[in-house]
Amino acid sequence: MSYYIGNTPQDVLNGFIKRYFYGLRRNDDGELFLIRLDQLQPGEDPIVINDLGTADENFPDFEEGIDYLDGVTETHDIEYDNLRYPQMKWDGRSLIYYIEEETGLLIQRISEGYNYPEDISTPGYGEGRDNEVVTEPTNPLISGY
Repeated sequence: MSYYIGNTPQDVLNGFIKRYFYGLRRNDDGELFLIRLDQLQPGEDPIVINDLGTADENFPDFEEGIDYLDGVTETHDIEYDNLRYPQMKWDGRSLIYYIEEETGLLIQRISEGYNYPEDISTPGYGEGRDNEVVTEPTNPLISGY
């Protein structure tokens, strides 16, 4: 048994109420991107919130742990032109999304891993962690994709 002075590793882990960052956006071609960042994962690349541009087009109110889901108006216009993720959410759970090849359904896994298929993506958006997008469905059920 280990004894600790101050915070135990479990205390530190429990202190991260919203450990995972999720950002959702579309590029100019309408392709949908979802990025996930685990704040406790060592070596994770940083996520860009505002792309380069003039300051008046930046999202000024980014705050860690605060969700922002109002980045698109009723007419589907983007509120802040430089904001890479018009919708962002923080969660304490690890959420994984993928298309099930057998059924074509969008699946969400909670706190479970998933090995994404390789060699089905192409660069889709500038630089950064989310520059890849699935381009070819492997299931005929999702050919309308």
